[in-house]
Amino acid sequence: MSILSRFADILSANINALLDKAEDPAKMVDKYLLDAREDLANVKKETATVMAEETRCLRKRDENKQEIDKYLALAKEALAQGNEGDAKVFLAKKQQLETLGASLETAYAAAHENATKMRQLHDKLSSDIAQLEAKKEAIKTKVSLAKTQETVNKYSGSAEKFTEVVGKFEEMEAKADKMLDTAAAAAELDAQPIDEAAALEAKYKAGMTASVEEELAELKKEMNIE
Repeated sequence: MSILSRFADILSANINALLDKAEDPAKMVDKYLLDAREDLANVKKETATVMAEETRCLRKRDENKQEIDKYLALAKEALAQGNEGDAKVFLAKKQQLETLGASLETAYAAAHENATKMRQLHDKLSSDIAQLEAKKEAIKTKVSLAKTQETVNKYSGSAEKFTEVVGKFEEMEAKADKMLDTAAAAAELDAQPIDEAAALEAKYKAGMTASVEEELAELKKEMNIE
């Protein structure tokens, strides 16, 4: 049956390979689950049809066996009553039913095999979906953490660049300080040198002025000038 091969392929699909191909594993797992549920619905429908066929074949086979048993009992009853001709008629019918029974047995065996495969397929797909449902949140959590880590990495790089900028500013500040100190030193060197003689002159001029005053006072005393 083509349905068997189709869903066998679905069951053998590697979910990890699907996720590796996905740009966003969180979205991919949702899509996989959606597809898987649709496949499960189809499998369930097909399984019900195949199981119904199995039940029909089983019923036909059992009804045939009952008919065989019935005509065998009638043949025995006819013989018991001394009606050999009637017994032959019943046995001939029994043989016809046995020939038909062989075909019914073959049909039932095939239907049973198909139904068994479909039930196994249905159960396996249901199990796979249940497992993926359990993993879905874990996968989405990992994807979320990965995106968060990417953001952290991005801004960590920016912080490192900012640190470099701060270092450059400090370097420029040091250069500015050096330039200022150099300029101040140059200004000091450019200033007029101190005239030591002029400084001493002021000192001694003060001394000379004091002597004049003393002499004037002495002169006024001599001249009786108040």
